[in-house]
Amino acid sequence: MGLPAWLGWQHFFNVFLMVLIIRSGWQVRTQRKPPASWTPRRGKNPKKISITLWLHQSLDLLWLVNGGIFIVLLAVTGQWMRVVPTSWDVFPNALSAGLQYLSLDWPTENGWVNYNSLQVLAYFVTIFIAAPLAALSGYRMSNLWPAKAKGLSKVYPVEVARAIHFPVMLYFVGFIIVHVALVLSTGALRNLNHMYGGQDAVNWFGFWMFFASLLVIAGGWFAARPLVLAPIASLFGKVGR
Repeated sequence: MGLPAWLGWQHFFNVFLMVLIIRSGWQVRTQRKPPASWTPRRGKNPKKISITLWLHQSLDLLWLVNGGIFIVLLAVTGQWMRVVPTSWDVFPNALSAGLQYLSLDWPTENGWVNYNSLQVLAYFVTIFIAAPLAALSGYRMSNLWPAKAKGLSKVYPVEVARAIHFPVMLYFVGFIIVHVALVLSTGALRNLNHMYGGQDAVNWFGFWMFFASLLVIAGGWFAARPLVLAPIASLFGKVGR
């Protein structure tokens, strides 16, 4: 019953990291001349990468840690029942909910207690399919992939990882846009209280917590530039041109 405080914090950390991961990933994809380079101190033949890629991979690691904690807490607290389908009825019920959304006749629900079937499927796909695909394809493309694993590299070519990674990023962008739009249009104050206020009430507390989280995310967005990143990156390797 209800949404525990840890779920709200996990949600915030996930949003914060995802926004910066998408931003840095797009920069890695589009930058022609990186503003700086980063080289690890350890290793026989350390590979130089752009500081933008270093940021992207560092954020990925934090996101994986946060996600791992999230999965464990889902399992041990029983909250997994919110986001894992337990009956085939979820599919026709999700279709029904989708038609209601399209007609702007919102499904009758109480998100504090449980989600409708379409939400369950969307969260399940995001958590247990899209997120692992992003992690596995990102790992294959990163400098953490073992260079000597030639057999494994043939089984899982980097071209396949690239073909997976970008569409998954687009999925996350689409999910975030639709998710936020529905949160704000289907009872914003109550929905924000559920996730940011830890209560099933209609007041402004959750909204102001949400607003404060946006300020933190905006701060992270503007801080993610070489002037700020270089001193941090230099703690873990060598920063140069």
